[in-house]
Amino acid sequence: MPATLPVDEPNQKWAIVLFTVGVFMAALDNGIISAALTTINESFQVSPSWGAWGITLYTLGLSVSVPIVGKLSDRYGRKKLFIAEVTLFGIGSLLVAISQNFPVFLAARLIQSLGGGGIFIIGSSHVLTALPKEKQGTTLGLLGAMNGIAAVLGPNIGSFILDIAGSWHWLFLINLPIAAGLVLLSFPFIGETKADQIKPLDLTGTVILSLAILSVMYGITNLNGQDVLTGLADPSVFFFAAAGLVLFAGLFFYEKRVEQKGGDPILACSLLKNKVFQWTLFIGFLSGGLLAAVIFIPSYAEQYLHVAPEKAGYWMTPLALASGAGAGLGGMMADKKGPVKTTLLSGAVSFLGFLLLSVWVTEKWEFVLASVIAGIGFGFLLGAPLNMLVSESARQHYGTALGTLSLVRQMGLTLAPAIYAGFITAGYENIAGRITEKLKDSGISANSFAGGETNALQLKEKLSQIPDPNIKQIITDAIQESIGTGFGKLYLAAAIISIIVIGAITILSVYRNKQAPIRGMKK
Repeated sequence: MPATLPVDEPNQKWAIVLFTVGVFMAALDNGIISAALTTINESFQVSPSWGAWGITLYTLGLSVSVPIVGKLSDRYGRKKLFIAEVTLFGIGSLLVAISQNFPVFLAARLIQSLGGGGIFIIGSSHVLTALPKEKQGTTLGLLGAMNGIAAVLGPNIGSFILDIAGSWHWLFLINLPIAAGLVLLSFPFIGETKADQIKPLDLTGTVILSLAILSVMYGITNLNGQDVLTGLADPSVFFFAAAGLVLFAGLFFYEKRVEQKGGDPILACSLLKNKVFQWTLFIGFLSGGLLAAVIFIPSYAEQYLHVAPEKAGYWMTPLALASGAGAGLGGMMADKKGPVKTTLLSGAVSFLGFLLLSVWVTEKWEFVLASVIAGIGFGFLLGAPLNMLVSESARQHYGTALGTLSLVRQMGLTLAPAIYAGFITAGYENIAGRITEKLKDSGISANSFAGGETNALQLKEKLSQIPDPNIKQIITDAIQESIGTGFGKLYLAAAIISIIVIGAITILSVYRNKQAPIRGMKK
């Protein structure tokens, strides 16, 4: 069992501050790079498709690192692993900043992701190990809120640094003093928590797990959003996803043998057999799907609400700030009412917010209101309730359990955009038919709009060539309806996911009530 932290209250508060800053630093990184992606691509003279690998590799690195770092933190201590992760993240940031060619840049991004991936897991498992139960939810909510706040500030900070410094390299150099400060302050202010006994490391299981995660996640990233079912048959999707699933199956049987022999498996089979843990992972996967819906907010603002492209990103702000506030409120509620009731409320509020985005929004103020409701709803799930549910099943495997939860959430976050993009594409492909229906016998052909355009600016250019204002208005309305239908189905899907969350947590609560009572456990 992990040892309880033998430190005084002031040091405990400083430890939480350090973990919070660390989580914020790691979460900020992808938002910062998104503001300069075009500039980075131009500096290395690579295409946007190649440039996207800077984000793809970071995602793959995160996915691989979280369960492994979680396990290592259980074994060797959360303080040691936190210092190691922050150091690795800082080294990766330095290598990114000084990289002279694109392959080195990609390798540095991978190193950076391996460092950043475990910081949230280590901080969360420290909270669950060291803090009394009545304070865990609020603190986990604080850590979760950092993700929402970073999502808002990341692009804005990135643009600000780019304007001031004039070079994208400073986007990564800024991490160095923060990382150095975290490492130096960690030695006196973070107490150590780790397992009392350490068995030999399961190297074979670690390698199999890494290959399985890489295969599945790479397959998912290759999925074509325009036609998901056809995309599944693509060799770059099917082969890697199937190989990953086979590796996961083999890993389960291998780890079962390791556990039976008294070893310390990288993935505890006894944990995976726990029904509460299984349903918590499923809800974690769904929460990734809810988070993925946020990715399309700038496109929604630009293409449906006609916000200027350079200002579309700012319309993420209400939702992201609301999700940060929701994470904090969810943490406090989880402390007082328990994780199950908090998750139920999360599903209900998310459902309302995404439903309003789907069927109600036509004006900007309506969008702000609906997005704030949705943000508060899924914000409840960030940090506290799922982590608390996981901790009830984890016993001595806090880091492993939290790492597994983070992995399945990342899978949902990676898979859902491909499905959501299909709804938007279908909406654009319906434009020609909708225009034909509207124009009828006007004599204007809809063929010029049948090219499957998925860019509002390209459509506006075509509209500007039509002299008749009445016909132009008819076509504008048809385009608006088609785009609205595409985004409407996207957010309706997110609303349905919210309903599934409610059903899943209800089933989970039944299994939870059947398990042996845990002292202090709230419904």
